[in-house]
Amino acid sequence: MNAVTVKGQVTIPKPIRDALDIHPGSLVEFVMDHDGRIVLRKAGVEKRVPHRFDKVRGIAGPGLTTDEIMALMRGDD
Repeated sequence: MNAVTVKGQVTIPKPIRDALDIHPGSLVEFVMDHDGRIVLRKAGVEKRVPHRFDKVRGIAGPGLTTDEIMALMRGDD
């Protein structure tokens, strides 16, 4: 938990700074989600929404049947 200073500043915890690659001078933005949550993002970095085929792209080489590929797509184990 962090306290807000009289100037409206808070300290971003080091694990968060490391995960977002935030350094002194980095620009960040705060965005309100549709459900009211506030999200901190490093400015200028577009978050790419993973495509549903990303996890199987490049692994369906020769030898897999259509059923095996479909099982991969559905996440069947």
